[in-house]
Amino acid sequence: MPEKEEIYGIVEDVIYRKEDTGYTVLDVASEDFELITVVGVLPEISAGEEVHFIGAWDRHPTFGRQFRAEAVERTMPTTAASMLKYLASGAVKGIGPSTAVRIVEAFGEDTFEVLENKPEKLASIRGITLDKAKKISEEFRRTNEVREIMIKLEALGLSVNESINAFRVFGANSVARVSENPYVLCSYGIGVGFERADAIAARFLEKPDPNYRIKAGIMHVVSYNLASNGHTCLPREKILAPCSDLLDTDKDTIDIVTDTLVEERQLTSFEMDGREYIALPYVYEAEYMSALKIRQMIKFPPAGRQTLDKEIDRLEKANKIKYEKLQREAIVTAVEKGILILTGGPGTGKTTTVNGILELFERDGLNVVLCAPTGRAAQRMSEITGKEASTIHRLLEAERGTDDLMTFARDERNPIDADVLIVDELSMVDVLLFSALLKALPLGCRLVMVGDNDQLPAVGAGSVLHDLLESGLLPVVELSEVFRQAMESLIVTNAHKIVNGEEPELARVDNDFFHMEREDSRRAVYDIVDLYKNRLPKAYGLNPVTDIQVLCPSKKGDAGTVNLNHLLQEAINPPAKGKEEYKTMTRTFREGDKVMQIKNNYNITWERKKEKGEGIFNGDIGTLLEINKKTGTMKIDFDGRVATYPSESFSELELAYAITVHKSQGSEFEAVIMPVISVPPNLCYRNLFYTAVTRARKKMITIGTKSTIERMVENDRKIKRYSALKYMLKAE
Repeated sequence: MPEKEEIYGIVEDVIYRKEDTGYTVLDVASEDFELITVVGVLPEISAGEEVHFIGAWDRHPTFGRQFRAEAVERTMPTTAASMLKYLASGAVKGIGPSTAVRIVEAFGEDTFEVLENKPEKLASIRGITLDKAKKISEEFRRTNEVREIMIKLEALGLSVNESINAFRVFGANSVARVSENPYVLCSYGIGVGFERADAIAARFLEKPDPNYRIKAGIMHVVSYNLASNGHTCLPREKILAPCSDLLDTDKDTIDIVTDTLVEERQLTSFEMDGREYIALPYVYEAEYMSALKIRQMIKFPPAGRQTLDKEIDRLEKANKIKYEKLQREAIVTAVEKGILILTGGPGTGKTTTVNGILELFERDGLNVVLCAPTGRAAQRMSEITGKEASTIHRLLEAERGTDDLMTFARDERNPIDADVLIVDELSMVDVLLFSALLKALPLGCRLVMVGDNDQLPAVGAGSVLHDLLESGLLPVVELSEVFRQAMESLIVTNAHKIVNGEEPELARVDNDFFHMEREDSRRAVYDIVDLYKNRLPKAYGLNPVTDIQVLCPSKKGDAGTVNLNHLLQEAINPPAKGKEEYKTMTRTFREGDKVMQIKNNYNITWERKKEKGEGIFNGDIGTLLEINKKTGTMKIDFDGRVATYPSESFSELELAYAITVHKSQGSEFEAVIMPVISVPPNLCYRNLFYTAVTRARKKMITIGTKSTIERMVENDRKIKRYSALKYMLKAE
């Protein structure tokens, strides 16, 4: 880790500044008059300011030696020369270079005193009226106030980026708000977590009201369970112990403050099956509105029509296929009732059935819209139907709202243009996205939902598909017969064995699923790298980056994603002359790397041919095309969408040569390699293994021990998620 150093100087020029991120490139004249390039996320700095930077030296392969600043202290210019440089830079609205010269020539080192307190003197300068002088004075004072606020926020312990975000939210009241209650930083999308707010508060000489900390801690526990565990709500008694441990206070206090949060509507309390539950208000509303919309669709169903057997016979003849009984039932149900959940495992004919439903709707002249939760799932949907499909986010025109929550341009007031909506991969749709989708359905729109209930639940909150099925309110057709052609695939037959609790066939080496028995994790890892880099590409002509995916149960250990990503990156994309890198303490990104977005970001811009848009979402996988250290940006290609990443969003990326099974939902890959060795007990269960197997199109390779596979298949533990959708659906 580079040793921290300090430099002092005067800003000569602002080479580059990205306003929304604060990433800045400066030329600074040091004390010995050496011109230094300084880069970093910095508050708004103007030429002429006297600066003190703390950071480390770095060498850019193109631009040479530069100082990467981590913190800065600033003082206003004190000499006439530095004042002139400051004003001529455009730091004060209304003063350009020539006007700056006239002002400084007239007032010298008293210039700033005149600008701030004596605008009538400023009016003596040629070309400046008294009215203009007053406006310049107001702007100078405003600029100084903003600068002082940023300095005071940093003095409170906030980083530059946190200070910028806090000022964006609280404006002139930033210092007062944070000084009174540093835990307010946990809200409003400022990007400060509870532990970080705790660290900031610890620096205060005068400690904030302890209730602020308790409230923030309770909100943190509830929010954490939403984000990390997928719960939409929690039994009230379940939050008492973790909150008490986190905050080092008694459960009675937690109980009392929870009541206060409910009264203030920061939390919602409701009863379900005689038990009190706590939820975040916007999550509760999403479940409630989803249930309300579904019940309305059942009570006032979309217009249907009778489907004749001869129509389906004509479909069979035209497409040279033969529908089995349940496939016919699904097609009839969709057309006659206008609402359907279609489920089934691999090889059961879901694709063929969806195409039949789609064709009948289009023959009726209906506008059919297709969507899926992820870009890869939407792309696959397009391939199998021959019709354009989009992500749900794109269909709803997602954008960032307040508190970093997503909002959508499409809703009940501006519904999507569709007579029929077909949604694929419903198992990975969380309740927030499902609620938004239902809101945007126009009146009378038919709805067909397709999914596999044996896969892992959504990464986000809720158990939408499971709750819809469990409610028993909606028409459901579950395809169960595996077609003879699909039975030839060991991937398909083993997937069905796994879901039925039977041991998969592991002895064969002449099909599309084979197992490599390895007792030693280091040997298994060596073979994974060899398969990825050499054996699969040579044997089957696969591209390692685009066609092969390593899926791991865990991030940790020899066979976890962290270690495998490091080894695979070095094997597939090693350092090379002219290949840019971006390094942090824990990872290195390199041009050519396979990377994945790990959280929704609605602000990242992208282009695809002539199309432009915003938003890259959790689980999207792409290739890192370019690292531009001068501008502090990366360009990443996500299946044709080339996105520009600012520096503060780099932390939302991970290498993706190896990813967790959870992150693979909604995607399919030509070949999947899965380590099955040293799997943590909490990740050793059936539907995780099933989900991994069903991600493979043509080749599935497991490397590890048969005993691990046996334990995974035997363990039918389903992830327990607290949710209220099923209860709300059945409530009168």
